Amino acid sequence: MPLYGWYGDDFTGSTDTLATLAERGFRALLFLREPSEAQLAAAGPLDAIGIAGASRAMAPKAVATELAGIGRFFAGQGVGLMHYKCCSTFDSAPHIGSIGAAVAALKPFFPNPLLPILGGQPNLGRFCLFGNLFAAGGDGTIHRIDRHPTMSRHPVTPMAEADLRRHLAAQGLADIGLVDYRAYAGGSVARAALPGGSAAALFDVAAEADLAAIGELLATSSENGSILAVGASSVARAFAAGHGKAVVAAPAADATPRETGPVLALVGSLSPVTRAQVEAAQGYAMLSVDAGRLLANAGFAAELRSAALSRLARGDVMLVTEKPEGAPTDSGAVAEATGGLLAAIIAEARLGRLVVAGGDTSTMAVRSLPLWGLSYRGPCVPGAPLCRAHSDDERLDGLDIVLKGGQMGPPGFFNDAARA
Repeated sequence: MPLYGWYGDDFTGSTDTLATLAERGFRALLFLREPSEAQLAAAGPLDAIGIAGASRAMAPKAVATELAGIGRFFAGQGVGLMHYKCCSTFDSAPHIGSIGAAVAALKPFFPNPLLPILGGQPNLGRFCLFGNLFAAGGDGTIHRIDRHPTMSRHPVTPMAEADLRRHLAAQGLADIGLVDYRAYAGGSVARAALPGGSAAALFDVAAEADLAAIGELLATSSENGSILAVGASSVARAFAAGHGKAVVAAPAADATPRETGPVLALVGSLSPVTRAQVEAAQGYAMLSVDAGRLLANAGFAAELRSAALSRLARGDVMLVTEKPEGAPTDSGAVAEATGGLLAAIIAEARLGRLVVAGGDTSTMAVRSLPLWGLSYRGPCVPGAPLCRAHSDDERLDGLDIVLKGGQMGPPGFFNDAARA
């Protein structure tokens, strides 16, 4: 039976958790929807099973419908810890991507009274102190999340509250206790620090050592039944530490040769971090994607497909969604349309690697392809590993894929992703 299960609220974060577990020696595979018996059999014995979802872009009723089935599946697999993997910046809202709605749907399947919520991931520049979330900006400067230059202005879920207890209370998760970082002074979580009247507990995470202390608590608490935990890939890092698993000297990456062929990059994120990475990209033929025209004019998508195929015959290509002028364009519709464009291109092109930037864009783009799973192939950049696609379509089976959130990666990300 797998020890660990995770559901990601988008595809990019889901692959970060996949890499975290695989690099620590767990046999892990990320499915792109609830797997069939045949797909589970094809995957072989697993220590950790993931499902990449799209709940970050869903209304609460859709979240409840999706996660009721997901909770039933993972409970049936007998996982000891069920991880609801949210973004490391916790961007969510009562009306869209509600973490509270996700917990309400999943908790009935996992009887352990403890509901740990981990509030930071130091290796990605995310820190939680006294319940308040901080995150690094593109230049490395640490900002309180409600003053972050990007996340405070997110077009769908702007972060207006830094206190995660208040942020989650607005989504229906009331009475969250706090275990602040001082509780880890002895190298483990002081039991006296656990909130007595509340099963839900927000754990500060200010340093990697904090995760080891929390992981020890998770390991001992699992004796009381399967645990539901919430947070970024820091949950996986804590779980691994609690089971004595460190990063192996030589990660068990997929050693199969890389497919020959060009790199296709699809950029849907409007984040300044990603836009700077696009400016620094070298060796790509650039194609601009006007979001408004893509939605309104089917002929424009056909023009882009033709242009991309022509340029892919000569080298690497990057499709870049431009920032809309005037009123914001429906981001979900744009992500779905760009996913359709990607599927149309891949139906005729033989790629060596696919790189997608943007959480919603990655989710819609990969869901548009006939893939059923992703496994870890090797490191690329923190938060965006190199993955191997699993598909019943022999043209896509084994394809290299890198999925990147808008805030992730160094300035030379697209150059690194083409060579990793």
